[in-house]
Amino acid sequence: MLVLTRKNGESIKIGDDIEITIVSAKNDQVKIGIKAPKNIEVFRSEILEQIKTENEQASQDISTLLKFMKKN
Repeated sequence: MLVLTRKNGESIKIGDDIEITIVSAKNDQVKIGIKAPKNIEVFRSEILEQIKTENEQASQDISTLLKFMKKN
């Protein structure tokens, strides 16, 4: 993991197309702004994990339903 120190208003670049800017930092919170092309999806990690979990559960539910339908 790369760890950088940035001040309010300072940015980092990822490749040519993604820029992350520190909007504000106060107490234990940091607000960041992200500029990225529309084809790049940006998610908070906890939301992405929730989406993955729900997709896995839905897949298991469908598999169970298909097995049940084959038996009948």
